[in-house]
Amino acid sequence: MENNSSHNVNPNLLMAILMVTLFFNAFMGAAVNIAIPIIAKDFSMSAVESSWVAMSFLLSSAMFLLPFGKIGDIYGRKKVFLIGNIIFTLSTLSCAFSSNSLMLISFRFIQGIGGAMIMSTGMAIVTSAFSPKERGKMLGLVVSAVYLGLTAAPVIGGILTQVYSWHSIFIVSVIAGILVITGILVRVKGDWLDAKNEKLDYFGSIIYMFSIFMLMYGFSKLPEYKAIVIASIGLIGIILFVIYEKRILFPVLNIKLFISNKVFAFSNLAALINYAATFAITFLLSLYLQYEKGLQPRDAGLILITQPAIMAITALISGRLSDKFDSRILASIGMAITVVGLVLLFNLDSETTNLFLIISLVIVGIGFGMFSTPNTNSVMSSVEKRQLGIASATISTMRIMGQILSMAIAAMVIHIFLGDAKISKDNVGLFMQSSKVIFLIFAILCFIGIFASLARGQKKLTET
Repeated sequence: MENNSSHNVNPNLLMAILMVTLFFNAFMGAAVNIAIPIIAKDFSMSAVESSWVAMSFLLSSAMFLLPFGKIGDIYGRKKVFLIGNIIFTLSTLSCAFSSNSLMLISFRFIQGIGGAMIMSTGMAIVTSAFSPKERGKMLGLVVSAVYLGLTAAPVIGGILTQVYSWHSIFIVSVIAGILVITGILVRVKGDWLDAKNEKLDYFGSIIYMFSIFMLMYGFSKLPEYKAIVIASIGLIGIILFVIYEKRILFPVLNIKLFISNKVFAFSNLAALINYAATFAITFLLSLYLQYEKGLQPRDAGLILITQPAIMAITALISGRLSDKFDSRILASIGMAITVVGLVLLFNLDSETTNLFLIISLVIVGIGFGMFSTPNTNSVMSSVEKRQLGIASATISTMRIMGQILSMAIAAMVIHIFLGDAKISKDNVGLFMQSSKVIFLIFAILCFIGIFASLARGQKKLTET
């Protein structure tokens, strides 16, 4: 059978496979970040080189998400999801046994390709397999799985790294990958493909991937002059991509979705803004807790898991609510709550208590969890069946581009205040000043995001 449904596959098994996959996808990224100092020491990596252990994954994911979303629509979402899991698992195993920094960064890049195949089809499979009446609840479950992965990573990743080695983080994910692959092959029959009569736009895909590479790479190096040039080339490439896509019969991205589908366009814009305003929070607070407050990494991690833990709980609740209430209102309320949390973080100083910080993170977590699932539901419910892969890939791309933009804003502002100097007790005051500016920028961005979220208008869920 070519077109599967919730009646052709055990829905509990399907959700278990999706949740385990997305849990470890999120876990891997956050756990590796915890282990980067140890990895850098083992491989004698510079600060810039070690940052590419994380950045290489994000960059390849951003490049390949959209093309694989379209490939899933044409050739089968389960097929792409399965191959993505295989690539992710094999590259994860290769990461575990890397003998130098170049190998590790290269396999992390390949891991990002597998991650792109998983992320571009995961939400689309949920939307295909479940009716609109229960879609929000199911999306809430998979979104919560992501946040649980982010929550568990600092603790489990830290323990694995400390007790065994950083290699063990990858080994654990390999075991989970083998179980997922086996479950898909044995128990999930048929596939979801609703654009099988369309053709893949190879030329457009190449323009897109090159442009995203240049744009994201340039962002990661700001505010250097050559970074501005590289990012500008990427931006020009994106413009050319848009012009080209509007002229062909089977585009890799239907630009008309952004022009004629207000819900799709503004929901994606809201997602981009939200991630740009929140992703670097953990990075900044990790530095704040260790340099300004003098906490050990383990103790800092225990405080920082507050936000993703609250996000996981809230995402479940907001997912169920989005089945009954207008996603536009729920997501906009979530964005407004996040603004409150960012304003509180703006007031951090050396006298701030841990309780105040935890309360601020709880508020941010509630806001983000309230925004994320309804916003995702809004995007996935605004397109036709044949466009579900593209919709899933697009919102995932907005997430990753927002993450890179968030880190670029933080890095640029810190560089303005500290230059090339490392953070130390002597200049931690300058870091605190830069943090205030960053949180102010994030709060303003998120405030603007409220209006982008509201601008999408109301749209009833349709039977896609």
